[in-house]
Amino acid sequence: MGIIKPLPDLLISQIAAGEVVERPASVLKELLENSLDAGATRIDVQLEEGGVRLIRVADDGGGIAPEDLPLALARHATSKIASLDDLERVGSYGFRGEALASIASVARVTVSSRHPSQPHAFRLRSNADSAEPAALAAGTVIEVADLYFNTPARRKFLKTEATEFAHCDEVLRRLALARPDVAFTLSHNGSAKRRLASADFSHRAREIIGDEFFPQARPLDAVAGPLRLSGLAALPAYSRAGRDEQYFFVNGRFVRDKLLTHAARQAWADILHGARHPAYVLFLELDPAGVDVNVHPAKTEVRFRDARGIHQFIFHALQRTLATPLAAAGGDEETAAPRFVPAAYPQARQGSLGVGEPATRAYLEFARAAFADDANAVPPATEGSPGWAPTPGSTEDATAPLLGFAIAQLHGIYILAQNAAGLVLVDMHAAHERILYEKLKTDIEAGPPATQALLVPLLLAASPAELATVEEQGETLAALGFDMAAAGPREIAVRRLPALLAGGKVNDLVRSLLRDLAEHPASRVIETRRNELLATMACHGAVRAHRTLGLMEMNALLRQMEATERADQCNHGRPTWVQLSMAELDKLFMRGR
Repeated sequence: MGIIKPLPDLLISQIAAGEVVERPASVLKELLENSLDAGATRIDVQLEEGGVRLIRVADDGGGIAPEDLPLALARHATSKIASLDDLERVGSYGFRGEALASIASVARVTVSSRHPSQPHAFRLRSNADSAEPAALAAGTVIEVADLYFNTPARRKFLKTEATEFAHCDEVLRRLALARPDVAFTLSHNGSAKRRLASADFSHRAREIIGDEFFPQARPLDAVAGPLRLSGLAALPAYSRAGRDEQYFFVNGRFVRDKLLTHAARQAWADILHGARHPAYVLFLELDPAGVDVNVHPAKTEVRFRDARGIHQFIFHALQRTLATPLAAAGGDEETAAPRFVPAAYPQARQGSLGVGEPATRAYLEFARAAFADDANAVPPATEGSPGWAPTPGSTEDATAPLLGFAIAQLHGIYILAQNAAGLVLVDMHAAHERILYEKLKTDIEAGPPATQALLVPLLLAASPAELATVEEQGETLAALGFDMAAAGPREIAVRRLPALLAGGKVNDLVRSLLRDLAEHPASRVIETRRNELLATMACHGAVRAHRTLGLMEMNALLRQMEATERADQCNHGRPTWVQLSMAELDKLFMRGR
């Protein structure tokens, strides 16, 4: 080993640049954050060759005084913090005072700025010792040219021009979502790629994420003491193959945090297929002293003082939003999904068919008696029950239910219903599966589930492994509402099962249950895998496809859907119902053209 000696300042900055300046998008992020910290209301970005050749960021912010320009390119010089207390409560995007110095060590940087107190602007180049007069009306312009010109080895790691531009565009999208009050423009190789005018969050989110996201998104705004979570959370029908539409901001700063991602993932776990990913735009606000943003130079990682409390708050806030029953869903028309707030149909059309549910007490009593022998039938809604509604003269009545009234059944699979907006299509098995699943969860949480004894025990052929599982997991089975025991060397006798599942495919259900218990410890089945187990039970207990339902049963199912949490999707993340508006139906038949 050689003797110990201090490193040159340039080498120190180049080492720091390895963490700060990963690619052109990293440079753009730092420059945009500086512009926002300067109070800019408009930011214009010009890129050449994916940002490798040139990154130019112009803003109308407060500007930099000429005497401070040399310090702007110096290491560890900043106007944003001055003490440890400032660091612990930092509210600005930047605060380290090393970004511009690191960038200047691996690129040719020019800073032009006009401070309001000066009659003209000044320009400073990274290879110059002093600033010179320049022409600029207001704000600051920073040009970063020839990235990695003096470190060619680093330049070889960059991707294609299109890939680097895509990363730069994503950086601008994130900051534009966080600051809808700021106007942004982005051009690449002289061609305009993005123009975002100053707007409210709803309009900005539509521009950034697209119109497909909004019909499946629910707004949320939850507050608990100093914590606030707001934004948009998409229903499972809009699940993604990747994490490309997951935006989480902490005090306005985009972060990639495992704690936050895990809390969000847990909130969707009960309604989303395991191979899919949720989509959301979420903003967490808290006291700056409660979060440490000084974890990594890129500032996309954070640490929370009360990590467990933050996790639970986010999980429960998202879970409540996603679990809101259809009858209670709604919100601002600008942010709420149109399917929950049907827009009025503006064109002339025929009068309502007037198909409603005859809800007389006599008919209800008759229906209850008629379906009493079928334990798998959907019980009819009754006056005073959560999903009951009086018979309206027209489905456009103010009291008409959200899902309307059933008018037919299609191939024994779908329910067709008419509501104020048009036609509703319901997957009856998926909908009933969700209803049963939520009831099973409620029963389990309230205590031992209601059970039904079988007059004649059901005998099922069983393997030695299944018989062993029945003997070993008797307590676990009892906690789930089952009473079964060995009835011989190759048979299992089922004497009791959950009342909600009576009439379902008990054979398949018992085998699935025993398989889960055999593969996983009982404690894990009850705690970790409980919901998966209940979902299996609900799937086997729900009405099957090709089963004919009467109007009373179909309407009862619709009313229960409206009163059930997470009724928008089944246990596997598939949608349970779809709304076709009159405008969409007219378009199919080219009416009004």
